[in-house]
Amino acid sequence: MQQRIRLTVLLHILFVMTIYAQDKTDPWLRQLLESKASPLLQHVLSNLDSFQYQVIYTQIDRDKNNQPHFTQYYLHVNRDRYFNPASTVKLPAALIALEKLNELKSKGIDKFTPMLTDSSFSAQTAVTKDTTAENGLPSIGQYIKKVFLVSDNDAYNHLYEFDGQSDMNSRLWKKGYTDTRIVRRFVTMTEEENRHTNAIHFQKDGKTLYTQMPACDTLSFNYSKPVLVGQAHYNRYDSLIHSPMDFTRHNNLPLEDLQQMLQSVIFPASVPAKQRFNLTKEDFSFLYQYMSEYPSESDHPKYDTAEYFNSYTKFFLFKSGKQKIPANMRIFNKPGWSYGYLTDAAYIVDFKNKTEFILSAVIYVNRDGILNDDKYEYNEIGYPFFKEVGEIIYEYDKNRKRLNQPDLKRFKVAYK
Repeated sequence: MQQRIRLTVLLHILFVMTIYAQDKTDPWLRQLLESKASPLLQHVLSNLDSFQYQVIYTQIDRDKNNQPHFTQYYLHVNRDRYFNPASTVKLPAALIALEKLNELKSKGIDKFTPMLTDSSFSAQTAVTKDTTAENGLPSIGQYIKKVFLVSDNDAYNHLYEFDGQSDMNSRLWKKGYTDTRIVRRFVTMTEEENRHTNAIHFQKDGKTLYTQMPACDTLSFNYSKPVLVGQAHYNRYDSLIHSPMDFTRHNNLPLEDLQQMLQSVIFPASVPAKQRFNLTKEDFSFLYQYMSEYPSESDHPKYDTAEYFNSYTKFFLFKSGKQKIPANMRIFNKPGWSYGYLTDAAYIVDFKNKTEFILSAVIYVNRDGILNDDKYEYNEIGYPFFKEVGEIIYEYDKNRKRLNQPDLKRFKVAYK
């Protein structure tokens, strides 16, 4: 029995050593953060095992023609170290939805065409109206607005249903995101229920322009690598289970893939053609507006800004407080938070100081090791981590020498 225990411990140590050996780390980035870190950030940086953090800083330099060139700096980035991507999967779901719509233009539909959803299988929800929309009707465009403004889960679920599990993942894999896996809505459903997607009707003036039939997806996913997190967890029946939570068949989106997807939206020409999403100029303008707009600037939907304050979905620089965001700054991003994991990928722009960079990070804050107990150190450690890392990188990037000042007018949006 003791030999078996020793063998299990040895195998675990070897597995951890293998994972850490695959870390991508630039000593310069670690030195920069450590040299400026508060005691709290020093504590996080010194405890990788506990906080499982990853950071990617994408430096952007413009040539004389204003073309961007990118340099990536990594800190413990490892696509084999699982983290729950939570709402960050809403970014690819929105991009695939826009891509699919562009392929259906001959049907006379676009992102603003009313989209009515049937209930075609157990646990599905029919949708025929949307009171947050100006015209009271649901649409892909309205769902995407809500996904970026406040990370709305219901809006994501309907994008997921339009995308289709097989089609969405197949498209992402063809673009090179082979480790990305999106197989779940954000509502309680079985694996079988998540495979099934609803019938969808695009209608205008009472006329059906296009119907997408209900589907059961049969795409095969690689679940061969077990992913167990924590020491215990509460199940869907609120019973405490004294074993790790199994994420083997959950969504997966490595930080490098998330960063690259964001870069492909902000700077589509900077990624290989096969990685680009088939979007129009108008699509990009639409995304730039709602990826950077604040809840207070939205009329449809109209949000209670006491709950949805301006930095509600802006983790870097501002999230740990509700302080005013300077008018000269905008953050184009998609964050996620769940199960003790906090993640954000952001293109950060300071129009006054001519500063731009991409910053992506993830941290795990779950001191008691129990998942689904709603006891995570988001406010104590997680949000301050993002705020401080963002501040350090921002100050460095703002003050570093550039051969050419960037022309950033492309990212100036006319908000309300």
